[in-house]
Amino acid sequence: MKALRSFWLAGLTIALGAPVAAQQIQAGRVLDQDAEVVTAPLSSALTLPPSPVLPAVMYWPVESAQNLLAYGERIGAEGLDPADYRLTELRAAIAAGEGAQLDAAASQTFTWLVEDLRDGRTPMKSRLQWFVIDPDADVMPTGQLMQRATQTGVVGSTIETVLPTHPDYAALREALAATPKSQTAKRDLIRANMDRWRWLQRDLGVQYLLTNVPEFQLRLTVNNNIIRSYRTIVGKPGRTATPQLAETVEGVIFNPTWTVPQSIVKGEGLGAKVIGNPAWARANGYRGSRAENGFVTVVQQPGPGNSLGQMKLDMPNPHSIFLHDTPSRNLFASDSRALSHGCVRVERALELAMTIAILGQGATREEAVTISTSGEYTRVPVKKSMPVYITYFTMARDIDGQMRTFNDIYGRDGAVIASFKAPRVDNRSRVTDEEVIEIVDDLQTS
Repeated sequence: MKALRSFWLAGLTIALGAPVAAQQIQAGRVLDQDAEVVTAPLSSALTLPPSPVLPAVMYWPVESAQNLLAYGERIGAEGLDPADYRLTELRAAIAAGEGAQLDAAASQTFTWLVEDLRDGRTPMKSRLQWFVIDPDADVMPTGQLMQRATQTGVVGSTIETVLPTHPDYAALREALAATPKSQTAKRDLIRANMDRWRWLQRDLGVQYLLTNVPEFQLRLTVNNNIIRSYRTIVGKPGRTATPQLAETVEGVIFNPTWTVPQSIVKGEGLGAKVIGNPAWARANGYRGSRAENGFVTVVQQPGPGNSLGQMKLDMPNPHSIFLHDTPSRNLFASDSRALSHGCVRVERALELAMTIAILGQGATREEAVTISTSGEYTRVPVKKSMPVYITYFTMARDIDGQMRTFNDIYGRDGAVIASFKAPRVDNRSRVTDEEVIEIVDDLQTS
């Protein structure tokens, strides 16, 4: 029976243009000429991620399909709805026995389950200001997972290899199990935040920085244990709201300068004041220059009044978002700290900068102290870069490990929850088309 249902795949071309040999994948039927059979990660995915398409339809033994059906029926434990995965059609195909109908139904159900658990169910248009590119679809291609599941019959465990490894995801799953179905609002919130973990890459790494914007906290994490935490100040709601990013710290800048944006140089008259009154400019740490065309540039020099404080983490990104110090440290005493123009200001920032420089093997402890107290602009490149995740969880474990809810300060929950109530979107984009708002006015106090 299996031999009769084989489909030769030797001439099938995948997105990279390489032919797929028949022995690379268990024989099956391809849905259409544009179907993709991925047998290796796509090295270019982070720069030009393809839209996900269905892998080849594969041969499904009845027993493996039954295991898939059983897993789909209990998918509610992961915050998903069994009704999204065509289980009725799969059940009917199982009853009809092996054949093309079963192959198509099981392959479809498997694909959608993997996509939602690996990449998130929420379509990109509902992930407001979400600019993270998740590499999991390239690291764990659906076709390879389906091949493993159909060959071994171990379906549920194979699917679960895509689940987030962070313990906070498991904590949310436990919270969902403990919440009665009558508490729909709470369950909706839990499900939305479980999905947010799936938007990120499955494994965040050994050591990383993670800031949860609505919590106003930053964590330095090693092996999923919080080593240190820092209060933060984040962007005001509106165009200055802090976006959600996954970037990399490439260096630490001690005693930074601040290039004053033209909205202040020209719009508020600072440029004319600096050029016209050099003594005042020096006393206030400003240095100005005028080009031949009359364009005035003002740079605030390192010092106690510098708007970036004593450090910033160099994490290049098109938004110009970074983590930095502030001279207005009194603002960390406020409970609600959505006060900046988008960047993330960090409490005890100099401590953080020295820690990152040391962990990144950019400087010894003694060198970091000397550099930080020199008063001179110094960029310390790190040999071991560190990921930074700027996230947005409105229900999560706090820095003390307790499950809490946080104010939806940017109003981002509604779109996610609404997407769960709407029909599932297939062939979802992996990149957003939202506007990149470059941060230019990160001022001292607001």
